[in-house]
Amino acid sequence: MKFPQVLVSVLVALLLWSGHVSAKEEILYVGTDTAFVPFEYKGADGRYTGFDIELWDAIAKKIGVKYELRPMDFNGLLPGLATGALDVALAAIFITPEREKAIDFSIPYFKAGLKVLVLSDNTDIHEPGDLKGKVVAVKTGTATVKYVTSLKPARMKKFPNIDMAYLEVLTGGADAAMHDTPNVLYFIKTAGKGRVKAVGSEVEAAEYGIAFPKGGTLRGKVNTALQEMMKNGEYNLLYRKWFGADPE
Repeated sequence: MKFPQVLVSVLVALLLWSGHVSAKEEILYVGTDTAFVPFEYKGADGRYTGFDIELWDAIAKKIGVKYELRPMDFNGLLPGLATGALDVALAAIFITPEREKAIDFSIPYFKAGLKVLVLSDNTDIHEPGDLKGKVVAVKTGTATVKYVTSLKPARMKKFPNIDMAYLEVLTGGADAAMHDTPNVLYFIKTAGKGRVKAVGSEVEAAEYGIAFPKGGTLRGKVNTALQEMMKNGEYNLLYRKWFGADPE
């Protein structure tokens, strides 16, 4: 028996309304810079992993959303949120007053500062203040750029990928590199082992937050999930897995 098209449309609408047929599920676009180990990077199996990636996956399951990772340069994350191309961004993003004017942040989920990296045999640089008059490699678009500028280096070399900044030090193109402490220490333990070292005290301590377009409703759900994870021990387990210690 053939039903008129208008009747078919009415039946489909009724089924959708009653819950018997599901409308297409919304997919969140999550921007991340996958060149920042151990927070986000591509593993040997080709899959994206890291502390941030696993943290977000746990949050997404708690709040019941599906998502698609959108790997990109760090510089594209905040514009992506501002234009609506991204629903979420996380890539060890420092919460700053300037950024809060354009985007919203979750509650802080990680505290870190900046650290100086030099060659193992370097005897000229002992503290961040010693970068004055030196050639310093940094990652474009990060909080490090503003801080290093205040030190009045002879030259600041900006790279889209922090590994390129570290390589610049290894090859003698820069006297030092400066970046977020967890990443600097991770590089020293892995690819830079025996060739580079961290010097001086950690500076500009700040907190990372998950970022959202201004005025959205997703932030509240994410904050609730984060708080739950911090209370029930899930966050501690994840932190310990990636950093070998409990969070402060």
